[in-house]
Amino acid sequence: MDWNDTPEQGAFRDEVRKFIQTQVPSRYRRPQADEDGDEGGGGQVATSAWQLDRKSEDPAIRQAARDWADALASKGWVAPNWPKEYGGAGLSPMEQFIYNMEMARAGVSGVGGSGVSRLGPTLIVHGTEEQRGEHLPKVLSGQIAWAQGYSEPSAGSDLAALTTRAMRDGDEYVVNGQKIWTSGAHVADWIFALVRTDPDAPKHRGISFLMIDMKTPGIAVRPLVNMAWERGFNEVFFEDARVPVENRVGEENRGWYVGMTLLDFERSNISGAVSARRNLDRLVRAAHGHEVATRRMDNPAVKLQVADRYIETEVMFNFSFRIISMQSRDQIPNHEASVSKVFSSEMDQRIANTGTKVFGLYSNFWDGAQAWTPVDAAVSHSYIGTVMRTIGQGTSEIQRNIIATRGLGLPRG
Repeated sequence: MDWNDTPEQGAFRDEVRKFIQTQVPSRYRRPQADEDGDEGGGGQVATSAWQLDRKSEDPAIRQAARDWADALASKGWVAPNWPKEYGGAGLSPMEQFIYNMEMARAGVSGVGGSGVSRLGPTLIVHGTEEQRGEHLPKVLSGQIAWAQGYSEPSAGSDLAALTTRAMRDGDEYVVNGQKIWTSGAHVADWIFALVRTDPDAPKHRGISFLMIDMKTPGIAVRPLVNMAWERGFNEVFFEDARVPVENRVGEENRGWYVGMTLLDFERSNISGAVSARRNLDRLVRAAHGHEVATRRMDNPAVKLQVADRYIETEVMFNFSFRIISMQSRDQIPNHEASVSKVFSSEMDQRIANTGTKVFGLYSNFWDGAQAWTPVDAAVSHSYIGTVMRTIGQGTSEIQRNIIATRGLGLPRG
Protein backbone atom coordinates (compact mmCIF):
# COMPACT_ATOMS: atom_id res chain seq x y z
CA MET A 1 0.00 0.00 0.00
CA ASP A 2 1.15 3.53 -0.80
CA TRP A 3 -0.28 6.08 1.62
CA ASN A 4 0.90 9.07 -0.44
CA ASP A 5 -1.03 10.80 -3.22
CA THR A 6 0.48 10.92 -6.65
CA PRO A 7 0.59 14.45 -8.15
CA GLU A 8 -2.58 13.63 -10.10
CA GLN A 9 -4.35 12.33 -7.01
CA GLY A 10 -3.27 15.37 -5.02
CA ALA A 11 -4.70 17.67 -7.68
CA PHE A 12 -7.98 15.76 -7.64
CA ARG A 13 -8.12 15.96 -3.83
CA ASP A 14 -7.68 19.74 -4.06
CA GLU A 15 -10.47 19.90 -6.63
CA VAL A 16 -12.85 18.01 -4.33
CA ARG A 17 -11.96 20.22 -1.36
CA LYS A 18 -12.53 23.39 -3.36
CA PHE A 19 -15.87 22.06 -4.57
CA ILE A 20 -16.97 21.31 -1.01
CA GLN A 21 -15.93 24.79 0.16
CA THR A 22 -17.76 26.62 -2.60
CA GLN A 23 -20.71 24.46 -3.62
CA VAL A 24 -22.14 22.73 -0.56
CA PRO A 25 -25.31 24.48 0.71
CA SER A 26 -25.02 25.59 4.33
CA ARG A 27 -27.72 23.12 5.36
CA TYR A 28 -25.45 20.20 4.48
CA ARG A 29 -22.31 21.49 6.18
CA ARG A 30 -23.26 20.16 9.60
CA PRO A 31 -22.72 16.47 10.55
CA GLN A 32 -25.40 14.27 9.07
CA ALA A 33 -26.00 10.53 9.10
CA ASP A 34 -25.46 9.25 5.55
CA GLU A 35 -27.60 6.56 3.62
CA ASP A 36 -25.40 3.62 4.67
CA GLY A 37 -25.31 4.99 8.43
CA ASP A 38 -21.60 5.80 8.44
CA GLU A 39 -21.76 8.70 10.87
CA GLY A 40 -21.44 6.41 13.84
CA GLY A 41 -24.87 6.71 15.41
CA GLY A 42 -27.90 8.89 15.63
CA GLY A 43 -29.65 10.62 12.76
CA GLN A 44 -32.30 9.26 10.44
CA VAL A 45 -31.84 5.55 9.95
CA ALA A 46 -30.25 4.90 6.58
CA THR A 47 -32.20 7.77 5.04
CA SER A 48 -30.05 10.63 3.84
CA ALA A 49 -30.78 14.21 4.84
CA TRP A 50 -31.15 15.02 1.15
CA GLN A 51 -33.76 12.32 0.58
CA LEU A 52 -35.85 13.69 3.43
CA ASP A 53 -35.31 17.32 2.44
CA ARG A 54 -36.58 16.88 -1.11
CA LYS A 55 -40.04 16.12 0.32
CA SER A 56 -39.93 18.82 3.01
CA GLU A 57 -42.87 21.21 3.43
CA ASP A 58 -40.36 24.08 3.75
CA PRO A 59 -39.60 25.59 0.30
CA ALA A 60 -36.13 26.73 1.43
CA ILE A 61 -35.20 23.19 2.47
CA ARG A 62 -36.50 21.75 -0.79
CA GLN A 63 -34.46 24.35 -2.69
CA ALA A 64 -31.31 23.43 -0.73
CA ALA A 65 -31.83 19.80 -1.73
CA ARG A 66 -32.31 20.86 -5.36
CA ASP A 67 -29.20 23.07 -5.31
CA TRP A 68 -27.04 20.30 -3.85
CA ALA A 69 -28.22 17.76 -6.42
CA ASP A 70 -27.60 20.24 -9.24
CA ALA A 71 -24.10 21.07 -7.97
CA LEU A 72 -23.13 17.41 -7.85
CA ALA A 73 -24.73 16.70 -11.22
CA SER A 74 -22.67 19.46 -12.83
CA LYS A 75 -19.51 17.49 -11.98
CA GLY A 76 -20.95 14.03 -12.64
CA TRP A 77 -20.56 13.39 -8.91
CA VAL A 78 -24.10 12.28 -8.13
CA ALA A 79 -22.84 8.85 -9.18
CA PRO A 80 -19.08 9.39 -9.42
CA ASN A 81 -18.33 5.70 -9.81
CA TRP A 82 -20.74 5.06 -12.71
CA PRO A 83 -19.23 4.88 -16.20
CA LYS A 84 -19.34 8.15 -18.12
CA GLU A 85 -21.59 6.68 -20.80
CA TYR A 86 -24.31 6.34 -18.18
CA GLY A 87 -23.91 9.81 -16.71
CA GLY A 88 -21.35 9.13 -13.99
CA ALA A 89 -17.88 10.59 -13.64
CA GLY A 90 -16.10 7.31 -14.36
CA LEU A 91 -13.71 7.83 -11.45
CA SER A 92 -10.99 5.29 -10.83
CA PRO A 93 -11.23 3.33 -7.55
CA MET A 94 -8.56 5.57 -5.96
CA GLU A 95 -10.27 8.77 -7.13
CA GLN A 96 -13.55 7.49 -5.69
CA PHE A 97 -11.69 6.71 -2.44
CA ILE A 98 -10.32 10.27 -2.29
CA TYR A 99 -13.74 11.72 -3.10
CA ASN A 100 -15.43 9.71 -0.34
CA MET A 101 -12.68 10.60 2.13
CA GLU A 102 -12.98 14.34 1.57
CA MET A 103 -16.77 14.28 1.68
CA ALA A 104 -16.64 12.38 4.97
CA ARG A 105 -14.04 14.77 6.41
CA ALA A 106 -16.37 17.66 5.64
CA GLY A 107 -19.35 15.81 7.13
CA VAL A 108 -21.19 16.01 3.80
CA SER A 109 -23.29 13.25 2.27
CA GLY A 110 -24.17 12.78 -1.37
CA VAL A 111 -27.56 12.45 -3.03
CA GLY A 112 -29.40 9.66 -4.78
CA GLY A 113 -29.52 7.04 -2.04
CA SER A 114 -30.34 3.50 -3.14
CA GLY A 115 -30.94 4.69 -6.68
CA VAL A 116 -27.24 5.52 -7.02
CA SER A 117 -25.68 2.82 -4.88
CA ARG A 118 -27.88 -0.16 -5.79
CA LEU A 119 -30.42 0.28 -8.56
CA GLY A 120 -28.10 2.13 -10.93
CA PRO A 121 -25.35 -0.52 -10.93
CA THR A 122 -28.02 -3.21 -11.34
CA LEU A 123 -29.52 -1.54 -14.40
CA ILE A 124 -26.10 -0.88 -15.89
CA VAL A 125 -25.40 -4.62 -15.83
CA HIS A 126 -28.81 -6.26 -16.24
CA GLY A 127 -31.24 -3.61 -17.48
CA THR A 128 -32.47 -3.04 -21.02
CA GLU A 129 -31.56 0.11 -22.94
CA GLU A 130 -35.13 1.30 -22.44
CA GLN A 131 -34.91 0.79 -18.67
CA ARG A 132 -31.56 2.53 -18.43
CA GLY A 133 -32.78 5.42 -20.56
CA GLU A 134 -35.94 5.80 -18.48
CA HIS A 135 -34.57 5.52 -14.95
CA LEU A 136 -30.86 6.41 -14.81
CA PRO A 137 -31.28 10.09 -15.84
CA LYS A 138 -33.97 10.56 -13.18
CA VAL A 139 -31.66 9.14 -10.52
CA LEU A 140 -28.82 11.41 -11.62
CA SER A 141 -31.00 14.53 -11.68
CA GLY A 142 -32.40 13.84 -8.22
CA GLN A 143 -35.89 13.71 -9.71
CA ILE A 144 -36.63 10.23 -8.35
CA ALA A 145 -35.61 8.63 -5.05
CA TRP A 146 -35.66 4.86 -4.57
CA ALA A 147 -36.14 2.42 -1.70
CA GLN A 148 -34.95 -1.19 -1.53
CA GLY A 149 -37.57 -3.88 -0.92
CA TYR A 150 -35.56 -6.91 0.16
CA SER A 151 -36.06 -7.85 3.84
CA GLU A 152 -39.22 -9.59 5.00
CA PRO A 153 -40.59 -10.41 8.48
CA SER A 154 -40.45 -14.18 7.99
CA ALA A 155 -37.10 -14.34 6.18
CA GLY A 156 -34.75 -12.92 8.83
CA SER A 157 -31.16 -13.04 7.63
CA ASP A 158 -32.12 -15.64 5.01
CA LEU A 159 -33.26 -13.30 2.25
CA ALA A 160 -33.78 -16.19 -0.18
CA ALA A 161 -36.66 -17.38 2.04
CA LEU A 162 -38.76 -14.37 0.98
CA THR A 163 -42.47 -15.04 0.37
CA THR A 164 -43.81 -11.88 -1.32
CA ARG A 165 -45.58 -13.28 -4.40
CA ALA A 166 -45.80 -11.85 -7.91
CA MET A 167 -48.19 -13.83 -10.11
CA ARG A 168 -48.11 -13.24 -13.86
CA ASP A 169 -51.38 -11.97 -15.31
CA GLY A 170 -50.88 -11.14 -18.97
CA ASP A 171 -48.57 -8.13 -19.24
CA GLU A 172 -48.59 -7.50 -15.49
CA TYR A 173 -47.52 -9.08 -12.23
CA VAL A 174 -49.95 -9.04 -9.31
CA VAL A 175 -47.87 -8.52 -6.17
CA ASN A 176 -48.96 -9.54 -2.66
CA GLY A 177 -46.85 -9.59 0.48
CA GLN A 178 -44.85 -7.47 2.89
CA LYS A 179 -41.40 -5.94 3.14
CA ILE A 180 -39.85 -4.66 6.36
CA TRP A 181 -36.97 -2.41 7.49
CA THR A 182 -37.43 -0.54 4.20
CA SER A 183 -35.25 2.54 4.66
CA GLY A 184 -36.70 5.74 3.26
CA ALA A 185 -39.83 4.15 1.80
CA HIS A 186 -41.92 6.98 3.24
CA VAL A 187 -40.12 9.52 1.04
CA ALA A 188 -39.31 7.27 -1.94
CA ASP A 189 -40.97 7.60 -5.36
CA TRP A 190 -40.13 4.06 -6.52
CA ILE A 191 -39.04 0.81 -4.90
CA PHE A 192 -37.06 -2.08 -6.37
CA ALA A 193 -38.01 -5.41 -4.85
CA LEU A 194 -37.24 -9.10 -4.95
CA VAL A 195 -40.44 -11.12 -5.30
CA ARG A 196 -41.21 -14.82 -5.72
CA THR A 197 -42.56 -15.65 -9.16
CA ASP A 198 -42.23 -19.46 -8.92
CA PRO A 199 -43.18 -20.78 -5.46
CA ASP A 200 -42.26 -24.35 -6.42
CA ALA A 201 -38.65 -23.62 -7.37
CA PRO A 202 -35.70 -23.95 -4.94
CA LYS A 203 -35.55 -20.88 -2.74
CA HIS A 204 -32.65 -19.15 -4.52
CA ARG A 205 -34.50 -19.62 -7.79
CA GLY A 206 -38.02 -18.60 -8.66
CA ILE A 207 -37.27 -15.00 -7.59
CA SER A 208 -37.62 -11.97 -9.87
CA PHE A 209 -36.46 -8.35 -9.60
CA LEU A 210 -39.18 -5.72 -10.09
CA MET A 211 -39.16 -1.91 -10.20
CA ILE A 212 -42.41 -0.60 -8.70
CA ASP A 213 -43.89 2.90 -8.68
CA MET A 214 -44.85 3.73 -5.07
CA LYS A 215 -48.05 5.40 -6.36
CA THR A 216 -49.29 2.02 -7.59
CA PRO A 217 -52.72 1.21 -6.08
CA GLY A 218 -52.43 -1.50 -3.43
CA ILE A 219 -49.19 -0.26 -1.85
CA ALA A 220 -49.23 0.97 1.75
CA VAL A 221 -46.31 2.25 3.83
CA ARG A 222 -46.29 2.11 7.62
CA PRO A 223 -43.44 3.84 9.52
CA LEU A 224 -41.45 1.87 12.09
CA VAL A 225 -40.12 3.83 15.07
CA ASN A 226 -36.88 2.31 16.32
CA MET A 227 -35.45 2.27 19.84
CA ALA A 228 -33.87 5.69 19.22
CA TRP A 229 -37.30 7.14 18.30
CA GLU A 230 -36.21 7.57 14.69
CA ARG A 231 -38.53 7.16 11.71
CA GLY A 232 -36.30 5.98 8.88
CA PHE A 233 -37.48 2.36 8.67
CA ASN A 234 -40.84 1.28 7.28
CA GLU A 235 -43.07 -1.66 6.53
CA VAL A 236 -44.35 -1.84 2.95
CA PHE A 237 -47.49 -3.83 2.15
CA PHE A 238 -48.52 -5.02 -1.30
CA GLU A 239 -52.16 -6.00 -1.86
CA ASP A 240 -52.94 -6.92 -5.46
CA ALA A 241 -50.51 -4.26 -6.68
CA ARG A 242 -50.22 -4.56 -10.46
CA VAL A 243 -46.76 -4.03 -11.95
CA PRO A 244 -46.02 -4.02 -15.71
CA VAL A 245 -43.86 -6.93 -16.86
CA GLU A 246 -41.63 -4.38 -18.59
CA ASN A 247 -40.53 -3.27 -15.10
CA ARG A 248 -38.84 -6.60 -14.48
CA VAL A 249 -35.05 -6.39 -14.57
CA GLY A 250 -33.38 -9.46 -16.01
CA GLU A 251 -35.00 -12.81 -16.65
CA GLU A 252 -38.03 -14.09 -14.79
CA ASN A 253 -37.04 -16.36 -11.89
CA ARG A 254 -33.41 -15.17 -12.10
CA GLY A 255 -33.86 -12.15 -9.89
CA TRP A 256 -31.67 -13.47 -7.07
CA TYR A 257 -28.62 -13.10 -9.27
CA VAL A 258 -29.78 -9.69 -10.48
CA GLY A 259 -30.44 -8.50 -6.93
CA MET A 260 -27.03 -9.59 -5.73
CA THR A 261 -25.29 -7.40 -8.31
CA LEU A 262 -22.71 -5.10 -6.73
CA LEU A 263 -20.23 -3.41 -8.98
CA ASP A 264 -16.98 -3.26 -7.07
CA PHE A 265 -16.26 0.37 -7.88
CA GLU A 266 -15.27 1.28 -4.35
CA ARG A 267 -16.18 -0.76 -1.29
CA SER A 268 -13.60 0.46 1.20
CA ASN A 269 -15.97 2.21 3.66
CA ILE A 270 -13.44 5.02 4.08
CA SER A 271 -16.33 7.31 5.02
CA GLY A 272 -16.97 5.10 8.05
CA ALA A 273 -13.37 5.38 9.19
CA VAL A 274 -13.22 9.14 8.73
CA SER A 275 -16.63 9.73 10.32
CA ALA A 276 -15.67 7.65 13.36
CA ARG A 277 -12.58 9.81 13.87
CA ARG A 278 -14.67 12.99 13.50
CA ASN A 279 -17.14 11.74 16.11
CA LEU A 280 -14.28 10.90 18.48
CA ASP A 281 -12.65 14.31 17.98
CA ARG A 282 -16.00 15.98 18.71
CA LEU A 283 -16.36 13.91 21.88
CA VAL A 284 -12.93 14.91 23.19
CA ARG A 285 -13.44 18.60 22.39
CA ALA A 286 -16.75 18.59 24.24
CA ALA A 287 -15.23 16.77 27.21
CA HIS A 288 -12.60 19.50 27.67
CA GLY A 289 -15.36 22.05 28.11
CA HIS A 290 -17.45 19.96 30.51
CA GLU A 291 -16.59 20.02 34.23
CA VAL A 292 -17.58 16.43 35.02
CA ALA A 293 -16.18 14.98 31.80
CA THR A 294 -12.87 16.79 32.35
CA ARG A 295 -12.50 15.10 35.71
CA ARG A 296 -13.47 11.73 34.30
CA MET A 297 -10.93 12.13 31.49
CA ASP A 298 -8.25 12.28 34.19
CA ASN A 299 -9.22 8.75 35.19
CA PRO A 300 -6.55 6.45 33.68
CA ALA A 301 -9.14 3.81 32.77
CA VAL A 302 -11.28 6.29 30.85
CA LYS A 303 -8.26 7.94 29.26
CA LEU A 304 -7.03 4.52 28.09
CA GLN A 305 -10.41 3.77 26.53
CA VAL A 306 -10.30 7.01 24.54
CA ALA A 307 -6.76 6.24 23.39
CA ASP A 308 -7.83 2.75 22.31
CA ARG A 309 -10.69 4.22 20.27
CA TYR A 310 -8.25 6.53 18.44
CA ILE A 311 -6.03 3.56 17.63
CA GLU A 312 -9.04 1.65 16.32
CA THR A 313 -10.01 4.47 13.96
CA GLU A 314 -6.49 4.33 12.55
CA VAL A 315 -6.78 0.55 12.16
CA MET A 316 -10.10 1.03 10.38
CA PHE A 317 -8.53 3.57 8.05
CA ASN A 318 -5.89 1.03 7.10
CA PHE A 319 -8.48 -1.69 6.53
CA SER A 320 -10.12 0.73 4.09
CA PHE A 321 -6.81 1.54 2.45
CA ARG A 322 -6.04 -2.15 2.04
CA ILE A 323 -9.32 -2.74 0.23
CA ILE A 324 -8.91 0.21 -2.12
CA SER A 325 -5.32 -0.81 -2.83
CA MET A 326 -6.61 -4.22 -3.92
CA GLN A 327 -9.22 -2.67 -6.16
CA SER A 328 -6.64 -0.36 -7.70
CA ARG A 329 -4.78 -3.53 -8.75
CA ASP A 330 -8.00 -4.94 -10.29
CA GLN A 331 -8.45 -7.38 -7.41
CA ILE A 332 -11.91 -7.98 -5.93
CA PRO A 333 -12.06 -7.85 -2.11
CA ASN A 334 -14.06 -10.66 -0.58
CA HIS A 335 -13.46 -11.69 3.02
CA GLU A 336 -11.39 -8.50 3.40
CA ALA A 337 -14.62 -6.47 3.11
CA SER A 338 -16.24 -8.67 5.77
CA VAL A 339 -13.31 -8.07 8.12
CA SER A 340 -13.69 -4.34 7.59
CA LYS A 341 -17.45 -4.44 8.15
CA VAL A 342 -17.23 -6.40 11.41
CA PHE A 343 -14.47 -4.18 12.76
CA SER A 344 -16.19 -0.95 11.72
CA SER A 345 -19.61 -1.77 13.19
CA GLU A 346 -18.20 -2.97 16.50
CA MET A 347 -15.82 0.01 16.65
CA ASP A 348 -18.80 2.36 16.31
CA GLN A 349 -20.44 0.66 19.26
CA ARG A 350 -17.27 0.91 21.35
CA ILE A 351 -16.91 4.63 20.55
CA ALA A 352 -20.49 5.22 21.66
CA ASN A 353 -19.91 3.23 24.84
CA THR A 354 -16.73 5.19 25.58
CA GLY A 355 -18.74 8.41 25.19
CA THR A 356 -21.03 7.31 28.01
CA LYS A 357 -17.98 6.62 30.19
CA VAL A 358 -16.62 10.11 29.53
CA PHE A 359 -19.83 11.95 30.43
CA GLY A 360 -21.13 9.50 33.04
CA LEU A 361 -24.71 10.10 34.15
CA TYR A 362 -24.94 13.14 31.88
CA SER A 363 -25.11 10.62 29.01
CA ASN A 364 -28.65 9.79 30.11
CA PHE A 365 -29.99 13.12 28.82
CA TRP A 366 -31.86 12.58 25.56
CA ASP A 367 -33.08 16.07 24.69
CA GLY A 368 -30.28 18.03 23.06
CA ALA A 369 -31.97 21.32 23.89
CA GLN A 370 -31.60 20.89 27.64
CA ALA A 371 -28.90 22.99 29.28
CA TRP A 372 -27.35 19.99 31.03
CA THR A 373 -27.13 17.83 27.89
CA PRO A 374 -23.56 17.36 26.57
CA VAL A 375 -22.71 17.34 22.85
CA ASP A 376 -26.35 18.03 21.84
CA ALA A 377 -27.25 14.54 23.15
CA ALA A 378 -25.02 12.94 20.51
CA VAL A 379 -23.58 10.55 23.10
CA SER A 380 -26.91 9.12 24.21
CA HIS A 381 -28.28 9.00 20.64
CA SER A 382 -25.14 7.24 19.40
CA TYR A 383 -25.24 4.70 22.21
CA ILE A 384 -28.75 3.67 21.17
CA GLY A 385 -28.29 4.23 17.44
CA THR A 386 -25.22 2.00 17.08
CA VAL A 387 -27.03 -1.07 18.43
CA MET A 388 -28.12 -1.82 14.86
CA ARG A 389 -24.60 -1.59 13.44
CA THR A 390 -23.84 -5.28 13.95
CA ILE A 391 -27.18 -6.27 12.39
CA GLY A 392 -27.62 -4.08 9.31
CA GLN A 393 -25.94 -4.81 5.95
CA GLY A 394 -25.18 -8.39 6.98
CA THR A 395 -24.98 -9.40 10.63
CA SER A 396 -21.64 -9.89 12.32
CA GLU A 397 -22.41 -13.62 12.53
CA ILE A 398 -22.78 -13.83 8.75
CA GLN A 399 -19.61 -11.78 8.22
CA ARG A 400 -17.66 -14.07 10.55
CA ASN A 401 -18.88 -17.10 8.62
CA ILE A 402 -17.53 -15.51 5.43
CA ILE A 403 -14.21 -14.75 7.10
CA ALA A 404 -13.97 -18.32 8.42
CA THR A 405 -14.86 -20.13 5.20
CA ARG A 406 -13.51 -17.83 2.48
CA GLY A 407 -10.68 -16.18 4.37
CA LEU A 408 -9.38 -18.91 6.65
CA GLY A 409 -10.54 -21.89 4.60
CA LEU A 410 -12.35 -23.50 7.54
CA PRO A 411 -14.98 -26.16 6.78
CA ARG A 412 -18.66 -25.28 6.88
CA GLY A 413 -20.53 -26.45 9.97
